[in-house]
Amino acid sequence: MQDEAIHQVLALVAEDCRQWQIPSVSVIAEEFRSAFHVLVSCIISLRTKDSVTASASARLFQRAATVEDMAALNVGEIADLIYPAGFYRNKAAQLQAICNRLITEFGGQVPDDLDTLLTFKGVGRKTANLVLTLGHGKPGICVDIHVHRITNRWGYVTCSTPDQTELELRAKLPNQYWMTINDLLVSYGQHRCFPVNPACSCCRLTAWCGKVGVVRHR
Repeated sequence: MQDEAIHQVLALVAEDCRQWQIPSVSVIAEEFRSAFHVLVSCIISLRTKDSVTASASARLFQRAATVEDMAALNVGEIADLIYPAGFYRNKAAQLQAICNRLITEFGGQVPDDLDTLLTFKGVGRKTANLVLTLGHGKPGICVDIHVHRITNRWGYVTCSTPDQTELELRAKLPNQYWMTINDLLVSYGQHRCFPVNPACSCCRLTAWCGKVGVVRHR
């Protein structure tokens, strides 16, 4: 894919994505408009289906809507509330530790700095960038497995890991798409550009897509 094609490609993706539900963490961000709620729901979402993330987050926030309320819960209580999210026991311990640290070191506020966010246990670059973009409205590029797979499948970047993809996108993706590319490509990856056997026959991007790594498609 030529660099200048990204404008047309992402415009078509945005048109198609209007028919689908946006990712659950983005729904939560719109509802609460809080970096804390974005951080918690994003940790719950890791290796977890969107529908489970939505219901688990709702149960937890109904019981503990603030940093202080969540810190007051024990790990077992948090685990019960977010079950059956993937690795729910580990995530419960991480969430309690994060809440305690937010209170003791940051006055109960979620930092708006990427490097500081990355010092929290359980917070990787994907989560940190989502907190920046959805929680604080600051520039960032969240690269999850969908963004990594699809941009490499297009041939727009050539990277072996999501972290490498993020760095390459920071170097070449126009700034206007930084905060939206994750929502767009998560939806596109869930409904059309599947990991295996993507739906190329109904995709409007075939003229630009390099189909890198695609063995078969429908």
